[in-house]
Amino acid sequence: MQYIGLLGSVALLIGLALRGVNIVLASLLCSLLVIVTNGLPLATGITDYYSFGPLGAFTFAGKFFLLFAAGAVFGRIMGESHAAASIAMVLIKHLGAHRALWITVLACTLLTYGGVVVFVVIFAIYPLGLKLLQEADIPKRLFCAALALGSGTFTLTALPGTPSIHNVIAAVALGTDLFAGFWIGLVGAVLMFAIGMWYLERQRLLAASRAEHFRPGLNDRISSVDARDYPGWVSACLPLAAVLLTIILPRLLMLVLPQSVQSGDSALAGLLHFADSQPIVWPSIALVGGSLLAALLFGSLRGKVLQVAGDGTQDSIMPLINTAAVIGFGGVVTHTEGFSQFTGMMLESALPPLFSMFASVSLVAAITGSASGGLQIFMQTMAPAYLAMGIEPQVLHRLATMASGGFDSLPHCGAIVAMLTITGLTHREAYRDVGIITVVIPAGVTLLMIVLVGLFG
Repeated sequence: MQYIGLLGSVALLIGLALRGVNIVLASLLCSLLVIVTNGLPLATGITDYYSFGPLGAFTFAGKFFLLFAAGAVFGRIMGESHAAASIAMVLIKHLGAHRALWITVLACTLLTYGGVVVFVVIFAIYPLGLKLLQEADIPKRLFCAALALGSGTFTLTALPGTPSIHNVIAAVALGTDLFAGFWIGLVGAVLMFAIGMWYLERQRLLAASRAEHFRPGLNDRISSVDARDYPGWVSACLPLAAVLLTIILPRLLMLVLPQSVQSGDSALAGLLHFADSQPIVWPSIALVGGSLLAALLFGSLRGKVLQVAGDGTQDSIMPLINTAAVIGFGGVVTHTEGFSQFTGMMLESALPPLFSMFASVSLVAAITGSASGGLQIFMQTMAPAYLAMGIEPQVLHRLATMASGGFDSLPHCGAIVAMLTITGLTHREAYRDVGIITVVIPAGVTLLMIVLVGLFG
């Protein structure tokens, strides 16, 4: 009954999400199913495991509220000021409208590899992407897939040196550095990018042949004024550049400044320590600074800055709550005896160690709907056993991190839910392409790299 309830709840959550049922209601119903079938205390399951535990919905919402709000305000301001449209038109002029998906993927890649968190990337790129899609007449579903490829696949798990939380979790647990498994990660990242772009371009051409067009959502804000009234592209880029430099510059300074300067009592050392120790607050400050700079630069915002900022804050609520609800479901799942027995059963399987590791990480990430959550659980409970089997720490670091970024992105994944909510699309409209980009391709590439490691060491 425990296993049936556990796996059945995951399957039900995926099914409800694909049918367009409200994700908050779906997560509550499925959490109750897990609680009842696994004999968890009802009150504790709802108020602690689901709501306020380490993986609780409101724990996540409280932790990430500022980031979601700041990101949504920045996105709304860039859209209302026509700055995003100005940047989009320059890119189209020099690269061509048909390369809109390439532009989206490469922009997301640069942002996430620079340390910008996925949610900020979605908010920052979305206003720009809308104008690109309108000019290129590309369906929004492919824009979602391009967003996912650039911000949620190889830049988070495969590229050596990425500052993503996934890479950090593995490094801390195994005592390795962020460049562990360099060649495994580099080859894997190139394959994910190349196959992903091939798929996106193929779908773009198929959509054109079927006369499938771009259709804006009800809440999409696309500039309708004459392009001659857009702000200059240089000034339009300044708020975005300010956000990125604010986020990335402290990390760059920590790489070049002497350790004596970083560990001193100066204001600079304190600022660097604060920026490095605040992965949520510091990007939020950067986004607020970018919004303030945009308000000063663009005359079209004068007199309505607070209204636009208020609308942006409102925009952040549903993505935050929807994402938090799915995280809360994962918090309930991790407290079940069936989940603990399942992880132990994987360690005793007859599979070769690397394939057993892939299955363990993938299934834990799939059940929790979180790559970072699944990887954290794996590193805390199962990684020492795989090291004892003879897997090198460098290899385990890279392959386990890559494995976490595959089956985590099933329809109940919090990041997927947030992206679809922000872009105004349903699972039925967009998930097929997103699933191929974020599940099929990363999982296939990871398995290929496991085979290659087995053959060539």
